[in-house]
This record gives sequence, structure tokens and C-alpha cells, in this order.
Amino acid sequence: MNRRAQVILVTGASSGIGLAIARHLGDLGHQVFGGSRRQIDSHQFEQIVMDVDDDLSVDRGVEKIIHMTGRIDAVINSAGFGIVGAVENTSIGEAKAQFETNFFGTLRVCNAVLPIMRQQRAGLIVNVSSLAGLLAIPFHGLYSASKFALEGLTEALRMEVKPFGIRVILIEPGDYRTAFSVNRRQTSASLGDSPYRGAAASLARMEQEEQAGRPPQEIARLVGNLLHHRRPKLRYRVGKLGQRLVPNIRSIIPYSLYEWLLMKYYNVQGKSSG
Repeated sequence: MNRRAQVILVTGASSGIGLAIARHLGDLGHQVFGGSRRQIDSHQFEQIVMDVDDDLSVDRGVEKIIHMTGRIDAVINSAGFGIVGAVENTSIGEAKAQFETNFFGTLRVCNAVLPIMRQQRAGLIVNVSSLAGLLAIPFHGLYSASKFALEGLTEALRMEVKPFGIRVILIEPGDYRTAFSVNRRQTSASLGDSPYRGAAASLARMEQEEQAGRPPQEIARLVGNLLHHRRPKLRYRVGKLGQRLVPNIRSIIPYSLYEWLLMKYYNVQGKSSG
């Protein structure tokens, strides 16, 4: 690929992986627009107000970029959050909010930029998924479900737009040191007298792993390299080696053993009242 400066939209640029990507790409000399709902203080990129939960906000943000630059070369869909709680303790409203951002938010942005990229006959879309989109995690069922859905969407999208010269990639992070733990939301029913006693221990384990995780700048460097890759793979797993290998391990051992190991790791109790 031509290594000229590119026009890039990064969603979820106010914190975590999105912020690290936006800053890094700006440092590389690209013209980066960081989309978020709140104000960002960064000299590496220009902020645009974009709420991925809202059709009009996404359309206006994309229109502003086109008005200023005339093109969009790459989009990194990094906006997202997690909810924690047993499936039974998750209301339909809470589940819809999880999908609204993690799944429909990405779909909105893709649908807004694809007509531009098709006209250009070129473009790159990077959807930030998760290893939890390959492996369901107890008490994070709706988060996993939203990422499972994103995986399927991205697989289909990649095939559909390849004839137009558009490349589509999934990045599947394990645990990284970001504010994701702080921003995670507990379902309302989980805060009460829930029979699912393992939820707190599972959450504590996950937060411990996240705080001991790798820095998000690692993902940012990967994205910087992928901008110029002519034939990128569909999936890029990133994070600690042990976490990246778990999907492979699940495919070669009996599922009952895998399930037992995962429940033990996340301190899921065998029996509870209720």
C-alpha cells in the first residue's frame, strides 16, 4: 500500500484502546478524527462528537470528515463497554443497551462509511472485538453475545465488500490495562440479593487479569502496521499467549473438561440457593 498519510476515523477515542490507537496513528502523521461523546484533550488528533448509539450523530460525524477532507481511508470501530451479571439477572433493557453500542454502533458506522469507500474503491475497516467473542465468559454473557454477533457480522461484511477493494479486519484482544474495568456496568439485579454468588468472584478475577494485562499501545502499533497491509488476515488475536491459545485448546479437549477448567478459573460455584 502507498504509505501516504491517511484520513482515519477512530470511534471510542476518549479512553482505552481507542484513545491509544488515535494517538499512535496521529503520531505516525495520519489525519485522525477521534469520535466520542465527551471532550478529549489530545494534540495527536481532532475530536468529532459522535455517539455511535445515535444514527444522526454518526451521519453528522462522517459528513464532517468528508466535508473537511473529501475521503475516509480507514475506520477503527473501538467504541464499546461491558456489563457484568448473570444472564438471569440481566434485563432486556440492559441487554439492548449492550448490543446498541457494541453491535449496532459498529454497524451504524460501517453503513455510514461504506458508500464512501465503495466510491473510492478502497478502504479499511477494523472492528475491535474480543477473545470473549470467541469464548463465552460466565457472568459476562451479554458482553460475549454482543462480540459473538460482531464476529459474524464482520465475517460476512469482509466477503461482501472485498470486490470493492475494501479490507475488513477483526482484532480480538485479551486483557489489557485500560479503564474498561472502571467503566464496566453491573446489572441492577446483580446489586441486590442475587443467588449467583460466583459473580463477584468472577468479576474480581477478570479485573485482576485486566490490571495485569498488556498496555493498549501494543494494539495501536498493530493497527498502524495493518493500515498498509494489502491482504490482511480476518482475525488478529492479541494479548498474553496463554489467553490467545485458549480457543485452540477448547477445540482439542472435551468440552466438559474445558467448561470445568473455565468455571474453576473464574470461581463459579457449583451449587447455590434459589
